[in-house]
Amino acid sequence: MAKLVVFYSRADENYFGGRYCNIDIGNTEKVAHMIGKATGAKLFKIEQKAPYSPNYKLCIDQAMADKQANARPELVELPENLDGYDEIYLGYPNYWDDMPMAVYTFLEAFDWTGKTIYPFCTHEGSGLGGTERNIARTCKGADVQAGLALRGSDVDYSKDVVLRWLNQ
Repeated sequence: MAKLVVFYSRADENYFGGRYCNIDIGNTEKVAHMIGKATGAKLFKIEQKAPYSPNYKLCIDQAMADKQANARPELVELPENLDGYDEIYLGYPNYWDDMPMAVYTFLEAFDWTGKTIYPFCTHEGSGLGGTERNIARTCKGADVQAGLALRGSDVDYSKDVVLRWLNQ
């Protein structure tokens, strides 16, 4: 069966270990491409119809409001189904020990029975937080494996770490 890398990522202004920088490609997307190249998996980017602000502080306010409201932002598109995939690599930035709410929109759209999910996240100090548990709770019937957490500020130098995780 085929593999799929599903990810939510954000470019524009980001926070890197105490400072703000503008980036063209989000950190989680960079990791998704590393995984896709190493595994031959196809990639699918989760995108909100109403994206968050390119300004980091405004983005954080918008994301927190969605989290507090337990919102499910509408997505640009969803795959018709995941029937052809048995292994899913799921990537996201860690927002307050959780995934962005748009990731829940994606996860709740599918039956996860018999799928294996490999979570990976980018963060600036919070690691995976409670995301593995939240994925298992949301994706009934899936086998959720131990995830990979990478500091966003280290992503450009993390290829070896990603490859070791994939080979475990």
